[in-house]
Amino acid sequence: MSDFNRVLICGTGPVSIQMAVFMKKQWNSRIGIAGRISARSEHFYNALSSYHQFVRADVQNELHQVMEGEIKVDELFQSYETVTGMWDTIVLTVTADAYGQVLQRLDAELLRHVSCILLMSPTLGSGSLVQSYMTAMNPAAEMISFSTYLGDTRWVDSTPSNQVLTTAVKKKLYVGSTIPASDRVSSLCEHFARSGVQLKRMESPIAAESRNISLYVHPPLFMNNFSLHRIFGKSDIPAYVYKLFPEGPITSTLIQEMLSQWKEIMNILSSLQVEPLNLLKFMIDDNYPIRSESLAREDIEHFLELDDIHQQYLLYIRYTCLLIDPFSKPDKDGKYFDFSAVPIRKTFINKQGQWDIPRMPKEDYYRLKIIQGIARHTNNASPTIDRFVERYENTIQEIALQHPERILSNAFEVQTFAEDLKQICSSLSAVILRS
Repeated sequence: MSDFNRVLICGTGPVSIQMAVFMKKQWNSRIGIAGRISARSEHFYNALSSYHQFVRADVQNELHQVMEGEIKVDELFQSYETVTGMWDTIVLTVTADAYGQVLQRLDAELLRHVSCILLMSPTLGSGSLVQSYMTAMNPAAEMISFSTYLGDTRWVDSTPSNQVLTTAVKKKLYVGSTIPASDRVSSLCEHFARSGVQLKRMESPIAAESRNISLYVHPPLFMNNFSLHRIFGKSDIPAYVYKLFPEGPITSTLIQEMLSQWKEIMNILSSLQVEPLNLLKFMIDDNYPIRSESLAREDIEHFLELDDIHQQYLLYIRYTCLLIDPFSKPDKDGKYFDFSAVPIRKTFINKQGQWDIPRMPKEDYYRLKIIQGIARHTNNASPTIDRFVERYENTIQEIALQHPERILSNAFEVQTFAEDLKQICSSLSAVILRS
């Protein structure tokens, strides 16, 4: 029997279609898809109905052909509450802040018979959150966290439909399970390798979740005064996420805060018995490489042992190396591809007619509040994380006060995520006691 025989995919975004195609092709899984009722999901359901529940995933790079194909979704549910049947695997393709809501809406009897839950895009603590929800009704269920989603998947025509395009696939991901030497993780490693994706096993879900570069770079890049002013302010002058000041937010102060936040997270991970992360090596070897002439390999390998000023210097050099794509071919004028020209996106009016906040930093706010809560729970000081949170919350409150005439989404509300933190810390307490 397949490791993933009957698979319920929760979510109606592009990732849900890519994972449906991948799992049907690799394990011949029976696929169900469920989502919440919304204006956006209505387009998705209408498209699947029009095409008799057939969906298609294409890839941009022929090296990843294993991930493309067309399949028929076996069962489609237009809300989580209406899901029926027996499912051995749940795949969460929603954002990490929605995990708890999804599990609460699924039938308890269904959850009692689940063998495994896959978390495709978790944040630090997501596996603990899901495990805590499941403990009361199904403590034997396996939780498997990936460090991040496998690539970049989008709708073919920018609107929800039955077709997606995966434009990029990561070469390496991390995966961790609540079950040591998990057979399911072995199966995932084998099948992902066929797509050119190396899965590195970690000792736990939270260890895998800690290997997500967004945790370490997004808060300093988006929760500084420069970026917040561009996101929420009136200026129409473009600014860019990865450029040096004044074209972008990167200054020596930003780098200092990036380093300080990383050290605060390392202290948290140490309390949870998770191996520390060499930030510079992770940036270069697992994310975006730079030319060997730019930084000495010895400095990269021994980054953890260097003093603060030396570490800040190396991080600053790393960002300057990626102002352009160092591996692109220069044009006739000797110009390389402008790799760092990723625009800082501004607030916008969403499909519901509400003012909304871009995914970055909206999703980073949830991540950071969870990390802040875990820091409190493990008695670790987090002054830099606290500063990022305070800046962001002050900004959204000020905007709400300045624009009473605007209809604002709930992204402009200061939140505690208290229920998620309660579940996460409950699960982590058990881990700390065992260690």
